[in-house]
Amino acid sequence: MRSFILLVAFSALSCHHEKTSLSGSEHVELKDFMDAFKKISLPWRIADTSLDKSADTTTVSTSVFTQFVPDSVILNALGKNAPNANIHPVGKFEKENEIYLLANFILNKKTILESFVFTKKNKYLSHLELLKQESNDDNYIRSVSITSEPTFIISREKINKQNQLAYTRNGYAFNTSANNFIEVVNDSNEDLKRLSEIINPIDTLLRKNKLSGDYVEDKKNFISVRDGSNSSKYIFFIHFEKDDNCIGELKGDMTMRDATHAYYKQSGDPCVIDFTFQSKSITVKEEGNCGNHRGIKCFFDDTYKKKKETKTSAGSRNK
Repeated sequence: MRSFILLVAFSALSCHHEKTSLSGSEHVELKDFMDAFKKISLPWRIADTSLDKSADTTTVSTSVFTQFVPDSVILNALGKNAPNANIHPVGKFEKENEIYLLANFILNKKTILESFVFTKKNKYLSHLELLKQESNDDNYIRSVSITSEPTFIISREKINKQNQLAYTRNGYAFNTSANNFIEVVNDSNEDLKRLSEIINPIDTLLRKNKLSGDYVEDKKNFISVRDGSNSSKYIFFIHFEKDDNCIGELKGDMTMRDATHAYYKQSGDPCVIDFTFQSKSITVKEEGNCGNHRGIKCFFDDTYKKKKETKTSAGSRNK
């Protein structure tokens, strides 16, 4: 009798822990769906060559996946053949206000890694394509790195004909106010014109306010400050090149703390910079981690003298 009771109890326990199938078309509980994604720790990195190995063996049907993510999102990402995709969970991580899911979508023998963002109440917010398997005829190695903030840095790199590393890196962060991903990093050494000529993207903007102008060390080390949306806001563009070929560049908005101090800080970007204005100069000091916008061995940390305006620029200032 005792053996019979133990057998029944064991059978009940086994049934209780039996995993719910996610590969069919029936309704699935949210918890079962979320539990299919194992927790991963940040920072995290994966290359396109290891994409298939990163996923769990669990299969999630598009019918189940679209119970929690709008089917229009999957159609836009994969096209009309989306219902034929095999979906495999890669992992998940949580931040203060969001849950991020990573999943591989296999379609026509090619794998696409996607990220999906949910609120802590499991409401879908947005998604971002991270990696897509290519033919590799161009010899690029493609990868994605997720920093602890998190910033999703999508990279491609190869050794070019000059035996140098050629790279392009684009970084994205989820913006809570817009409920969407925004680009926070745009770094490349593959644009030959860009390398030989420094293009100032804010050069022609208004500079009527007191602190607006160009602060210069030389042609390759400067910061431009232009009028912002109000008296406490300025737009800036900074570019520097150190002796060890370490380059930094950043365009953004600075907010005034008081009459002579300002700061740069943007949601999703770990970079924080403090600015101190003197009567004829500006001092820039990196406070947060701005590695997404500069080389490894150099920092946003310098003083630039304000350039005296010519009559032409002074005239344009008052237009």
